[in-house]
Amino acid sequence: MSLLDNLLLGFQTALTFQNLLYAFMGAMLGTLIGVLPGLGPVATIAMLLPSIYALDATPALIMLAGIYYGAQYGGSTTAILINVPGESSSVVTAIDGYQMARQGRAGAALAVAGLGSFFAGCVGTIIIAAFAPPLTEMAFKFGPAEYFSLMVLGLIGAVVLASGSLVKAIAMIVLGLLLGQINTDVISGTPRFSFDIPELSDGIGFVVIAMGVFGFGEIIANLGQPAEHREVFTKEVKGLWPTREDFKDAWPSVIRGTALGSVLGVLPGGGALLASFAAYTLEKKVVRKPRHAFGKGAIQGVAGPESANNAGAQTSFIPMLTLGIPPNAVMALMVGAMTIKGIQPGPQVMTSNPQLFWGLIASMWVGNLMLVVLNLPLIGMWIKLLTVPYRFLFPAIVTFCCIGTYTLNNNSFDVFLTAGFALLGYVFYKLSCEPAPLLLGFILGPMMEENLRRALLLSRGDWGTFVSRPLSAGLLGAALLLVLVVMLPTIRSKREEAFQED
Repeated sequence: MSLLDNLLLGFQTALTFQNLLYAFMGAMLGTLIGVLPGLGPVATIAMLLPSIYALDATPALIMLAGIYYGAQYGGSTTAILINVPGESSSVVTAIDGYQMARQGRAGAALAVAGLGSFFAGCVGTIIIAAFAPPLTEMAFKFGPAEYFSLMVLGLIGAVVLASGSLVKAIAMIVLGLLLGQINTDVISGTPRFSFDIPELSDGIGFVVIAMGVFGFGEIIANLGQPAEHREVFTKEVKGLWPTREDFKDAWPSVIRGTALGSVLGVLPGGGALLASFAAYTLEKKVVRKPRHAFGKGAIQGVAGPESANNAGAQTSFIPMLTLGIPPNAVMALMVGAMTIKGIQPGPQVMTSNPQLFWGLIASMWVGNLMLVVLNLPLIGMWIKLLTVPYRFLFPAIVTFCCIGTYTLNNNSFDVFLTAGFALLGYVFYKLSCEPAPLLLGFILGPMMEENLRRALLLSRGDWGTFVSRPLSAGLLGAALLLVLVVMLPTIRSKREEAFQED
């Protein structure tokens, strides 16, 4: 069968009333859990797994998929409005999105995030339909050595292109890497750096750090200012829709983010998350003279990462659908859902159950359209938050975040830990340290360590494996080149000039 025949079969399956209903339910639920900090798609899908026993396989998987990519949309809303990333992949969106909100451009930020997400989601779905086999082959070429080298490149890129001082950026990355080491060793099973505190044996939750450093840290910083400067949002909202200049600035970033996210989403280990950080790094490198500086409300800093994380969320279905290999925790739950319904994940799904395979792909188009229709009219409602005086707004944000943090493990320890990171976030604010590199280091640290140890185990302790494998050597070479380039006096002076506003 040709691609068009397959897609026709998919739309015939996806456009039945039952499947449309479950796609809508998934998209709506995904948006809500994206907005609520602490309750991510992994926890929601895990809680909903028992409910799919009564459903057929196709509507069940369509609903679970809708929750996943719907959460990518919702996560950007709180990141832009109150500087609290609802999803880990929305951390980067908060950097410029929140500054846009403070300048009265929240409507433009939310609209660009929604439209960029829709475009990226549609392109990601086309890529799944057309290029799943070759992209899966590419993912196969990545072993532990290649993943380690890719993450080294990502961390060095984050340091080189972070705003402000290089020393501060390196310090934040290193602190993030150290915080990521607080967990139970995956090989020996012994707790590390937990100081005999049982709650730390599983590590610190991402949400705890993100809420403390971004959300609460910002609140403390605002409360430390005089009342006339305390309002988070300007009373003057400059329209609910991006201007022509905004569209002109944003569309190249959307295309670049979509392309980058589509490739990185195939790779195991949080493709949507890596994609958003990589897209932000790329935008800072490519955009020469942004209308607003990065970190100060550049629309490219919203358009690129939001497109990348949605494209990554879509293409992360490729290894799961074609090989039965889940690239992240959500896809692992999807594989579990397929097993519950008696379907063996892997290449045979495409031939043995084509209605499910192509119906799920077609439902992603339908779901992305539903998300745009759902989210764009809601922009006006979200903007209403801008008129709430800060003395009412900040207690609501604190309560909201505390409930979100408590629901992670139903444990008050996480709330106290968040309060500790809130004080740390205020210290970062006073020292003009950008917190995003810390989160990148925290997320990538355990993954880097795991891949480093796996690569050394497979090579029997031979460190040469990282340079003897061509792909790994190429990534490490690119990282080294990046370090050498930034050390050149002319580049260093240009970098300081570019970030002098910070």
